[in-house]
Amino acid sequence: MNGGESILSGVIAEGGLRLDKALADASGLSRERVKALMGEGRVLLDGKASSQPSFKPNAGTAFEIRVPDTIPAEAAAQDIPLSIVYEDADLVVVDKPAGLVVHPAAGNLDGTLVNALLHHCRGQLSGIGGVARPGIVHRIDKETSGLLVVAKTDKAHEGLAAQFADHSIERAYLAVVAGMPVPPSGTVKGQIGRSDHDRKKMSVLHDLNKRGKHAVTHYKTIETFAGAALVECRLETGRTHQVRVHMSSIGHPLLGDPVYGRTPSRLRPMLNQLHFARQALHAAVLGFIHPVTGAALRFESKLPADMAGLLVELRS
Repeated sequence: MNGGESILSGVIAEGGLRLDKALADASGLSRERVKALMGEGRVLLDGKASSQPSFKPNAGTAFEIRVPDTIPAEAAAQDIPLSIVYEDADLVVVDKPAGLVVHPAAGNLDGTLVNALLHHCRGQLSGIGGVARPGIVHRIDKETSGLLVVAKTDKAHEGLAAQFADHSIERAYLAVVAGMPVPPSGTVKGQIGRSDHDRKKMSVLHDLNKRGKHAVTHYKTIETFAGAALVECRLETGRTHQVRVHMSSIGHPLLGDPVYGRTPSRLRPMLNQLHFARQALHAAVLGFIHPVTGAALRFESKLPADMAGLLVELRS
């Protein structure tokens, strides 16, 4: 066991097979499970993360599969306060506070948004996400605040998932970044996938033909300060840590982000004084077509107190 996971290792016995099949044969896991673990950066070949199921490794290639510990088959309902922006029989829109994990996983088995929703919705959530993630169509990071839509019925889940897949969902984030982007508005494109150096991090990958997922972020500077800027980021795609990775890749990491960039030294005392210890990122706008009624819905969320306070300090 190693930090909430077990490790399966060995060597590929037969060359010429698809990687997902070769690993399924060697590990006893299903091919779908292997592919899912690949997508999470948990499959290594000769020490490097591999995420291409169709790749055909040579016989004798060393592999390692890091399998996270199982979590309870069913999340428990918990009476956790929620900020409900909209709700009907098919879906619910929540304004998530920073610090709240979206769904149970190893290390966070309760106290999540799912636990809160199970209590609020009396267990009536779409089952498509599985018993550990009922109703969850998309997610935002634990330390990111803002709007999230959750499906209460399978029909709503399928309809919302289709809109996320075809990139027709309107999503705009407000971020406070280091420096002042030049040009002040633009588009960041780049394949995003697991970092070669740290499997817990995502990065912009330059090996475009082999792995990673196409990602596009449109940014616009809203306000500038001494050494920082308030930026609106509109997502054309929705990849893990997309805004954080893309803004860091152009030299403007989010203030307070502990993973993808350092806060400029001149601004650190201010963040420490404010006890601001998260990435300055807020999901401010969410718009979509209601998957059952066909109505156009659009929601806006004001900046939470900590980010609003950060802007006050930057302006002064």
